[in-house]
Amino acid sequence: MTDAQRAVPEGWVRRRTTAQALAQRSRIVLECAEGHSVKEVSRRLRITPDTVRTWRRRFLERGLDGLCDEPRPGVPRKITDADVERGIVKTLEETPKNATHWSTRSMAAATGMSWSAVSRI
Repeated sequence: MTDAQRAVPEGWVRRRTTAQALAQRSRIVLECAEGHSVKEVSRRLRITPDTVRTWRRRFLERGLDGLCDEPRPGVPRKITDADVERGIVKTLEETPKNATHWSTRSMAAATGMSWSAVSRI
């Protein structure tokens, strides 16, 4: 693992806002890069050896992208990234008429989305 490659997972581990799953995967990769065995890494991090092998293999196959979650099976999202962005931009840059803040129903009327979709954003 190069110094540049090492800097990214080290940052993920240190950052308090990183998802715990990603931080754990980063710890696994960093421990393996230091030369620790699968058994030792699993003992130190209190996880199964299979978990260590899985994330080590994914890192070797795909690099840092391999540490991120893969798309989940199931029904595709109904709210697009553009819809989310539109709702957030409107919330941050505009205020509704005759009100101090947006309600889900007023935002829904202004964006053309359903109020339940707005509440999920």
